[in-house]
Amino acid sequence: MRAGARDALDRELIALLQANARESAAQLARRLGVARTTVLARIARLERDGVVVGYTVCLGQDEHDASLQAYVGITVSPKSGRAVEQRLARMPELRQLSTVSGEFDFVALLRADSPLRLDALLDEIGGIDGVARTTTSIVLARRIDRLGA
Repeated sequence: MRAGARDALDRELIALLQANARESAAQLARRLGVARTTVLARIARLERDGVVVGYTVCLGQDEHDASLQAYVGITVSPKSGRAVEQRLARMPELRQLSTVSGEFDFVALLRADSPLRLDALLDEIGGIDGVARTTTSIVLARRIDRLGA
């Protein structure tokens, strides 16, 4: 199958992996009605093609509620974007980093366990070579959360 072409089995497998990436290949095969070797081959191909790029841990609601979230708009100096991205990637509290159009170059979603830790993270980001300016908005409440992560 050519890269980028996904059939119904691929889409079902991806959906099952998104729901529980730790589910065994044997269980996935039973749910999909195919051989375990088929599931293993499909997963290997999805990884090789860059469709599946990693597996992660999703925290329970109690962990979410015990932490602060903040969106940070980050403006970088010209030609500094890649270096800034690499530094930010090493921060475990960084949940998501997006390049955006408009006023900022990046928008980062941070999760910290306390206001003191969030303050330290913001200082750390502001001190990264190439970061020209940041603007922070702390999340007060999630009104709609379709991501659940």
